[in-house]
Amino acid sequence: MEATETPTIRAIRPEELPDLLALYSHLHPADPALTVNPEIERLWQGICADPNLHYFGADVGGHLVATCTLAIIPNLTRSARPYGLMENVVTHPDFRKRGIGTSLLRHALQLAWKQKCYKVMLLTSRKEPATLHFYEQAGFRAGLKTGFVAKP
Repeated sequence: MEATETPTIRAIRPEELPDLLALYSHLHPADPALTVNPEIERLWQGICADPNLHYFGADVGGHLVATCTLAIIPNLTRSARPYGLMENVVTHPDFRKRGIGTSLLRHALQLAWKQKCYKVMLLTSRKEPATLHFYEQAGFRAGLKTGFVAKP
């Protein structure tokens, strides 16, 4: 992969599941790696069939180098406008600090606005100023809401 090529931002294709799982290994390195098996394939097929779930990728030279997920959630408030939830944002370490992730998030936001979302939320556990600046550069603003997370 040539790190200087211009990325193509697009929907991740169903056959790219192994590439997506490999990219996710850079998201939470301590998590056990998922492998493609019948259960994971069924889950992925369901995700691909859901019109409210959007998995975007940045492709450089035919290789998936960054990804994010946008879930569009139907809603009965705000004039019945949906809202979005952005998750699983990761760029391969060899391709960071090149604007690829920012382009990817902006692409996802454009779809959310086209779908009439009244907001898109993104949570991060990262505290580094560079990471927070990255999200702000992509169009997110801190301090508008307070986020809470419950875990089992």
